[in-house]
Amino acid sequence: MDRPRAQHLLPPTEDLARAAAAGDGAALEELLQTIRPEVLRRCGRFLPCREDAEEAAQDVLLQLARKIGTFEGRSRFSTWLHTVVANCCRQKYRELKRRAAEQPVPVADDRQADPRTTSVIAGSRLDLLEALERLERERPHLVEPLVYRDICRLDYAEAAERAGIPLGTFKSRLHEARRQVRPWLADGS
Repeated sequence: MDRPRAQHLLPPTEDLARAAAAGDGAALEELLQTIRPEVLRRCGRFLPCREDAEEAAQDVLLQLARKIGTFEGRSRFSTWLHTVVANCCRQKYRELKRRAAEQPVPVADDRQADPRTTSVIAGSRLDLLEALERLERERPHLVEPLVYRDICRLDYAEAAERAGIPLGTFKSRLHEARRQVRPWLADGS
């Protein structure tokens, strides 16, 4: 009878990430296999259409494989992964918007496709991506605090460290980012 591998025998993700960053190819393969379901779940938080989330997840895994050598271990691997997921999902959303804008409008329907509905389910996640894109255009220094704290759900100290700014500055920027984004999410504009 086959017995499942005991959890304590599996190397922790953090250890796998450090080994992969040091150039261990087998550790990288195991890391990618281990985090694949979690990456897909996190991408699904941003992009409600499963196909879009799967594409973004593949982008995350590819990015991770290419850039694992830049992971220095100063913060937790999960923090670094959150950032890669958020950035890849935002990039995928921009790509979806661009594709929607480039598609010819059908003759029978002269309305332009709303990029918030190109991903099957419209809703607050896509509205948030739209708000982040707008914030990036208008006040780019406020994007990181909002992404790290409200989307990646990092604690304040870790998020400030990741952003490379003092905690007080981080909290101030986060407050301003929330204040800026709140009306955009409320009225959908």
